[in-house]
Amino acid sequence: MNLFDDAVYVNAEEQLHEAQKFAQTLWEGFLAYLPTLIAAVIILIVGYLLSKLILKMMKKGMKRSVVDLTVSKFVYSLVKIIIYVLLLTIVLAVLGVPMTSIIAVIGTAGVAIGLALQDSLSNIAGGFNILIAKPFKVGDYIDTCGAEGTVEAISIWYTQLLTFDNKSVFIPNGEVIKNKVMNYTYNKTRRVDLVFSVSYKADIEKAIQVLENVVKAHPKVLAQPEPLIKALSLGESAVEIACRPWTNTEDYWDVYFDLTLQAKNALEENGIEIPYNQLDVHITK
Repeated sequence: MNLFDDAVYVNAEEQLHEAQKFAQTLWEGFLAYLPTLIAAVIILIVGYLLSKLILKMMKKGMKRSVVDLTVSKFVYSLVKIIIYVLLLTIVLAVLGVPMTSIIAVIGTAGVAIGLALQDSLSNIAGGFNILIAKPFKVGDYIDTCGAEGTVEAISIWYTQLLTFDNKSVFIPNGEVIKNKVMNYTYNKTRRVDLVFSVSYKADIEKAIQVLENVVKAHPKVLAQPEPLIKALSLGESAVEIACRPWTNTEDYWDVYFDLTLQAKNALEENGIEIPYNQLDVHITK
């Protein structure tokens, strides 16, 4: 073996020795850090379980309280995020990450996320606006942003509607705030607008009297405000009569469907013709 081979051999031994020392140092450092790592994992698991327990108790407490359901669901989703962020911060602190670094990272991340998620932040702001202004609440039937249905939930980001045919529609809160909201159940009472057509040959006064009797006989129609039943317009083939009774909001559709059928039957029983569109053709020779 020449001098060059000896030098290579010695150099390889030194590199191997340095690698062993590095591995030994790394292993000793890992063993020294292992208790901290185990403590952080335990805190993470226990904290997660406690968070689930706290949120579960909070949900039960809100169900029993007199707090508005809309506020309850919104606050619950907000508290859930805060608890998880605090848990992550505690775990990082236990792992030895300086609190100043954590705050700096959170601040920097907040700015970056804020710039990247401007729409999401507008949705959060929209959620707070809905919570404060209360144009609607959970359980109301609304029409907004081209969709209508019963409000199922108002979260930090979305308002969830349930349509008549059981579809869930999720609308960003930012869009809700920027658009018109029609709340059908905001007030305690509603007017039911119906229009009935009768033949030009019929006794219009009698037809109005028949409709008045039907409306007054319905148990869910309110006496005040008084129902309005008047001739509305002269159509191409019929006289249109407006029938506008008032009812409690929750009874709106019952009254609407009941009066439609009952009025039709009553008019026919009294010999009042309900015409349909027809075309008369006269042929001359």
